[in-house]
Amino acid sequence: MQRETRRYGDFEFNLRELAGSMGDFGTLFPLAIGLIAINRMDPVGLFVMLGLTNIITGLVYRLPMPVEPKKVVSVAAIGQGWSASMVTASGLGLGLIWFALAATGAVRKLVQITPNGVIRGIQLALGITLAAQAVELSLPEFWWALIAIAIILLLRESRYAPAALVIMGLGVAVMGVRGDLLPHLHLRVSLPRFTLPTPADVWQSMVLAGFAQVPLTITNACLATAAMIRDLFPDKAVSEERLLVNMGAMNVAASFFGGMPMCHGSGGLAGQYYFGARTGGTNILEGLIELGLGIFLGHSLLGILSAFPMALVGGMMFMVGIQMALPAARLKGWSLALAGLTASVALLTNMAIGFAVALLVAWVLRRRGVSL
Repeated sequence: MQRETRRYGDFEFNLRELAGSMGDFGTLFPLAIGLIAINRMDPVGLFVMLGLTNIITGLVYRLPMPVEPKKVVSVAAIGQGWSASMVTASGLGLGLIWFALAATGAVRKLVQITPNGVIRGIQLALGITLAAQAVELSLPEFWWALIAIAIILLLRESRYAPAALVIMGLGVAVMGVRGDLLPHLHLRVSLPRFTLPTPADVWQSMVLAGFAQVPLTITNACLATAAMIRDLFPDKAVSEERLLVNMGAMNVAASFFGGMPMCHGSGGLAGQYYFGARTGGTNILEGLIELGLGIFLGHSLLGILSAFPMALVGGMMFMVGIQMALPAARLKGWSLALAGLTASVALLTNMAIGFAVALLVAWVLRRRGVSL
C-alpha cells in the first residue's frame, strides 16, 4: 500500500512532513512561553510572523529549513525582564548586522579558514547541550519523556503514525484528561499590530545581548546549518551568505509586526529531518499551523502552551541531541581531536570562545603542516 502523499513539484504534504515540522518544537515551546508570559510579547504577532516566515522560507528553499527563536537574546530577555518593544527591536539590530556580514563577504572568509572538525565540534557541543536541556525539562515528569522516547524508537519510520504526531496528540490528550485544554480555548480573530522600533530600544537590546548573539548565530545558524544541509541534501546546498541574507530579511520584517528575533539552526534542522522532514512542505505545514494558532487562538496560546506536558517535548529533544552529536563520531585523526577540543571548550565556556580557540589551534596545526 502506498502512503497518502500530495506532491507538488519539490514539495510533499503528508504525515511524515507534518511530523517533521514538529521536530524543533523543543526549542520553540519553552522560549515562546517565556517571551509571552515574562516579556508580555503579543502572541498574535509572535506566531503570525513565525508562520509567515516558515511558509516563505519553505517556498524559497524547497527543503526543510528550521525557523526558531534566537537563544541568547531570548534567554537574556526572559531572564532580565525586557519590555516587548526591546525584544522586537533586537531583531531589527541583528537583521541589519546579518545584511552587513553577507554584503561585505566577511562570512565567506570565515568559511574558508574553518576546518570541518571545528564545525563538527560545534554540532557536538550543541547536541550535548540540547540533550542536557532535555533532561532538565523532563525531570518533573520524567515518565512522559521515557514514553516519548519509546514512541520515537517504535514509530520514527512509520508512514501512517509518525512519532512526532503521536507524541503531540498524546500531549493534547493528557491536557484534555487533566482538564487543562478546554478552559484555555477561546476562538477570536486577531492580526498583528504595526510597531516601529526605536533607536534606543535597538541599541539597548544589542548591548545587553544582541552582540553576544552574533558569534553563536554565525557558528550554529550559519556555518553548522550550511554544513548539515550539504550532508543531508547535497544537491540543494545553501551558501552561508544566503542564510545570512534570509535571516536578515526575516528579522527586519518581523521587528515591525511584533515578531521575536529568529534564526535558522542546525539543531532544528536535525530535529526536523529526524522526525521525517524531507521537503519544503514541512515549513509550509508548520507555518500554516502557526498562522492558525496566531490568528484564531492568539490570546489562548499562553495557557495552552503552559499546560502542555513538556516532558514529552523533552524526550523529543533528547533524541535530536543524540542525532546531532553523531557526525563528530565519524571523524578520525586530527579532525576528531579538533572536534573534541571545540566541543569541550564550548561546553566549558560558550560557543563563541570554543570556536575562537579551535580556529587558533587549527591555525597553529596548519603552520606545522598538519592537513585538516
